[in-house]
Amino acid sequence: MRIGIIGFGAAAIGFIERLKDSDNEIHVFERSSDVHRSSISGIRSDGKLFVSSNMGGDIEIPLRVQESVVDFYLSKLLPEDRRTVRTGVSFDNKGFEPVNAKYWHIGTDKLSGVLQEVYSGFSGYQNVQFHFGCEVKDIELRADSVILSGEDFEAACDTALLAVGRSGHGLIRRTTQKYPEIVLSNNTVDIGIRYELPDHVVQHINEEMYEFKVRLRTGTGYLARTLCNNPSGVVVLEDYGDFVTVNGHSNSAFSSNNTNFAVLCTTSFTEPFNDPIGYGSYISRLSNILAGGRKVILQTYRDFLDSKRTKRLGRVHPTLPESNFILGDINLVLPRRITLSLTEFISRLNEVIPGIGYDDNLIYAVEVKFCSNKLSNNAFERVKFMGDCSGHTRSIMYATSHGALLAERFL
Repeated sequence: MRIGIIGFGAAAIGFIERLKDSDNEIHVFERSSDVHRSSISGIRSDGKLFVSSNMGGDIEIPLRVQESVVDFYLSKLLPEDRRTVRTGVSFDNKGFEPVNAKYWHIGTDKLSGVLQEVYSGFSGYQNVQFHFGCEVKDIELRADSVILSGEDFEAACDTALLAVGRSGHGLIRRTTQKYPEIVLSNNTVDIGIRYELPDHVVQHINEEMYEFKVRLRTGTGYLARTLCNNPSGVVVLEDYGDFVTVNGHSNSAFSSNNTNFAVLCTTSFTEPFNDPIGYGSYISRLSNILAGGRKVILQTYRDFLDSKRTKRLGRVHPTLPESNFILGDINLVLPRRITLSLTEFISRLNEVIPGIGYDDNLIYAVEVKFCSNKLSNNAFERVKFMGDCSGHTRSIMYATSHGALLAERFL
């Protein structure tokens, strides 16, 4: 069987790892020019792995599959680098819902080597072929094949697997518009901020757990949660092509005196609205417009509470380069219901961890996690969706495991 995989990310890695010894002919089409620029957002930046039954997605991933994924990624580290991998768990307090998991954090500085090892290992198999610089822009289903086409190429395969992650929302949108029967539901997007504060405020939490992850049902009805905690980390931009959002990462060694993490609100919609990706994209573009270009807005926590534009910073120094942000008022961007949810979450978290609500702590906006439409893998025999673009996963672990499970079905 000739299998075409669109995108070389976590899901593709899980799939290829299971099928590399099979008789199937696997072709990977990646829009980036090489492996180090490929759309592996979570793996390329930070590299947090976990084993959990209640986070990372809404499909059931057997623990045996998750544990095998951890072993696979850790095996790509040099022996001396394995000793720098940190682990942690989660906590429960003051009405916050616990998110139980065990974590392994590789670190951004080690990920280039991990990716190179993964790619080199796959490239050694004659049945696995990589096509970099090939952006698939259209998919056409035929009776006996699937045609993948871009600006200057066309390829036929027996089965096409879309593994384009969240950044591939453009192709997913075009595909769902063309074949609406693949959409199971399409009403959710996560919108919020990146929060930055001094390490010493959360030092005891970082030392005990490293990655604390909690959820809270706020008074607005929205579920707010922390995501991607980065002790001694840095805040960075995430480029979606026509707009930028904010994100964060950390190395295996200390890289700053600050900790950053996301606080996100899960926003769901009802009929007739059916474009949550467009909604999140609009808010992201609005923040860029107010920031005067491809930048994000930075505000102190006190000014955020008071709805005042930040004109000067206090004792917390941003780790995002000054060229990537402007001082402003995030209240001009976020809808009021999300703003109220965020302030309640931070205020109540301050009761658990004193100092979380310190006036000079920093808020960057916006951070958006595009929960793709939940797509069906039963609508068409020749087209499957795996990883975050399927709408069923939201993490490296679940995306990789999802690819592995689909591969097992092929076997």
